[in-house]
Amino acid sequence: MAKWINWFMVIVIISAVLAVYCLLLLVFALFQYALKEPLDLHCVHKVFMSVGLLIVLAGIAAICREWKEEWPTVSLFLQATGPFLQLGAVVALTLLSWLVFKSYYRSRRRASKIIIMLVWAAVCLAGFLCPLLIHNFSPCVLEHLPPKPALIGHRGAPMLAPENTMMSFRRSLECNVTAFETDVQLSKDDIPFLFHDNTSLKRTTNVKEIFPERQNNKPTNFTFDEIRSLNAGKGFLAFQKDPLQATPPLSDTEWSNVRNQTVPSLNEILDLAKEHNVSIIFDLKNEKFNNNDANYTVQTILESGIAQHLIWWLPPGHRAEVKSKAPGFRQVYGSLSALRDDRGSHLNVKYNSLNTDTMRKLRSENVSINLWVVNERWLFSLVWCAGASSVTTNTCHILKDMSRPDWQLEPMLYRMIWISADLASLLVMFLLFLLQRKKKAKRQIFHLESERTVPLLANRVIKS
Repeated sequence: MAKWINWFMVIVIISAVLAVYCLLLLVFALFQYALKEPLDLHCVHKVFMSVGLLIVLAGIAAICREWKEEWPTVSLFLQATGPFLQLGAVVALTLLSWLVFKSYYRSRRRASKIIIMLVWAAVCLAGFLCPLLIHNFSPCVLEHLPPKPALIGHRGAPMLAPENTMMSFRRSLECNVTAFETDVQLSKDDIPFLFHDNTSLKRTTNVKEIFPERQNNKPTNFTFDEIRSLNAGKGFLAFQKDPLQATPPLSDTEWSNVRNQTVPSLNEILDLAKEHNVSIIFDLKNEKFNNNDANYTVQTILESGIAQHLIWWLPPGHRAEVKSKAPGFRQVYGSLSALRDDRGSHLNVKYNSLNTDTMRKLRSENVSINLWVVNERWLFSLVWCAGASSVTTNTCHILKDMSRPDWQLEPMLYRMIWISADLASLLVMFLLFLLQRKKKAKRQIFHLESERTVPLLANRVIKS
């Protein structure tokens, strides 16, 4: 059971439970306040809240240390949800105004009242006017929607078949992919084959069983016949046994096909791409260590007879030499600086590497932009609105069915929603302010009547 446990998900679930717990505790505290009851937290509540705070701080520290490059994803998420977060903030401000106005009328010092209203006005102003920034910040607030990005199968369709196998690439064809994305390495006998990991074959094959004494060897230390003898579907078969993973929707025949998958050669995918007029983009996994990889790969491609424009050449090393041997290859660059230096027109970068303004500027310069790896609907919707030309994805079977982004608002419609929500909130706040003022007036009248009644009673007592 231990090998199936995803500890990251366990921590996420515990954090979510503690977050809901703290939220409910806050709601009950507000009820206590409304009922004028004292808030007396039990020590257990204090412990749980402290644990929740520690988990949040530890998570932030871990992200800062281990996944610094993922922080831009927070900005992307805010871009995708900005308009809805603003509407939620307006509702929250409206509800909280009752407590603020109550505190205002309870304050006896004039300075305290001024500070309360100034702070509240500043917070409301920020909440009401932030759509001025959201309009330019959120790419899906736009009038004309760009064309849907083309789909590129990341190692084929790895959610439906073992990655980097012919079964996976054939399944990706069902998604009408524009290109196959893969990884090329050179075997010990100089045959290019498709495999991602360049440290060992253990993750996706049964090399432990076939070559136990060589299981930790690099893939390049095996001949292609040896690599071909391995079962490339072994890692994918773990989906069937792992109770914490969603089982891919495969038939019994397809599961049987998974058990018969082998590591393909580069020639096999070239033939498939040529047959279906699909492009290929790939990494040379050992280009830094072996200068022969580019030469043998280019030679294999040219000998296959595939149209050169179907090859998207991404490896940066030996680019000039590759251009001279195969001028028809589409040169794709992995960074904006490299694209600018070589005056290229095809860019392949991580999904959080470019902001919306940069993407739209590049598109106006006729630069095609491919973003990797985009798997979620909300992220695909965002880069669609931003103008991405294509995306590399593991979930082509999900994204292919999207005919529009999850949401898109024309600027004029968004302005109407924003202004209407703000005006409605201001009206409710004004009514709540008047209601609190009326309640205070009633309390003052009652207090004055009480003061008048007490001396009369005292006089009667003295006379008697």
